[in-house]
Amino acid sequence: MTVGGCLLKCPTMTPLRSVKGMHDILPSEIAKWHFVERTYRELVERFGYREVRTPILEPLELFVRGIGEATDIVEKEMYAFEDKGGDRLALRPEGTASAMRAYIQHSVQVSEPLSKWYYVGPMFRRERPAKGRFRQFYQAGAELIGAQEPTADAEIIDMAVQFVERLGIRDVKVQLNSLGDEESRPVYREALVAFFSRSRDALCPDCRRRLEVNPLRILDCKVETCKGLASEAPPVVEHLSLASAEHFSQVRRLLDRYGTPYEVAPRLVRGLDYYTRTIFEIEGDAGELGAQATIVGGGRYDTLVSELGGRPTPAIGFSFGIERLLMIIGGKEPAPQRLVFVAGVGNGGIDRAADLARSLRKAGCSVEASYGGGSLKSQLKRADHMGATVTLIAGEDEAERQSVTWRDMKDGKQHEVPLSELTGRLGEVL
Repeated sequence: MTVGGCLLKCPTMTPLRSVKGMHDILPSEIAKWHFVERTYRELVERFGYREVRTPILEPLELFVRGIGEATDIVEKEMYAFEDKGGDRLALRPEGTASAMRAYIQHSVQVSEPLSKWYYVGPMFRRERPAKGRFRQFYQAGAELIGAQEPTADAEIIDMAVQFVERLGIRDVKVQLNSLGDEESRPVYREALVAFFSRSRDALCPDCRRRLEVNPLRILDCKVETCKGLASEAPPVVEHLSLASAEHFSQVRRLLDRYGTPYEVAPRLVRGLDYYTRTIFEIEGDAGELGAQATIVGGGRYDTLVSELGGRPTPAIGFSFGIERLLMIIGGKEPAPQRLVFVAGVGNGGIDRAADLARSLRKAGCSVEASYGGGSLKSQLKRADHMGATVTLIAGEDEAERQSVTWRDMKDGKQHEVPLSELTGRLGEVL
């Protein structure tokens, strides 16, 4: 066989596997995913957020301008390529830049001065695969666009904390910092350049280059020697403008008022260049990952919309990786689905089971039926294997009496139920 000019040998081929760092999510695993996504959607929609869905492929320039050319994501991790038409494209590595591109492109600011969006979907970074880190990973996030007041910062941080706590994660705490505004940043940049220049030879090659391009990125370096130096660097909170210092003070006051647990982390930075003022990370008991782990990260990005060509618009948001979160919650199983199995026996049993399953599904029940019939024993065995709560037996005698036999799969007890009462009885149990 020839595909795209390449000869493919079909007989006895080695089975294909997924791309390194990308994984399948099987039906046996999906219940936990649904639990996390459902918990997240229900909470953020209670706060007034609405879902936005953006393309997986975006112009490469969006992430270079939005995230920052000197970030690890753009320099080392992004899947970027030129398509057949010569367009430079990238698989989205995060959700905020795409959401802001959509916000600008569709002139959302004209119709709604305040926008509250959330998203859930796949992102792509060519990182070294590791525990909890994948090259295709799923991320969820929230964006509050159009509010510059400290109350917006405090609300979105509190919302993220509530989400983490709803998943049953213990020892939740917010690491909080401020990166300042456009007045603060040049002052702090000079302080960092002066500090790190004294130890330039001790920096890794990447950080020696960052010293010239974006010294703030040195604070986020994972190389041990750079981390040691960064721990002694001047904290940004000592270089805030009066306006940024007041904003940060009000955010802390509100979090205190809400009882949201936090501590100021004066050297905390985030790995994206668009952050301004408030930034935060939420930590909690890390389960399989050990000790404390960062679960959610976010912050304010008041200049991003204008940097991408829109009108100046303040905004704040957060995001989290779903795979990493699933490792943290570990064995916390969601409640099992309440399933009904319909077993058809005797002449016309398959048709009776199919008809009953169809009517019950229309009534809102989760129902399975045996496609090929078989003995009652084999159908009960299948119902048990599927985790059914109740099996309804549709036999010839039951059909004559307009009823079904109800079998409780937990204790095996059976009794007959008229079809006219069946939906109500299932509603009580399921």
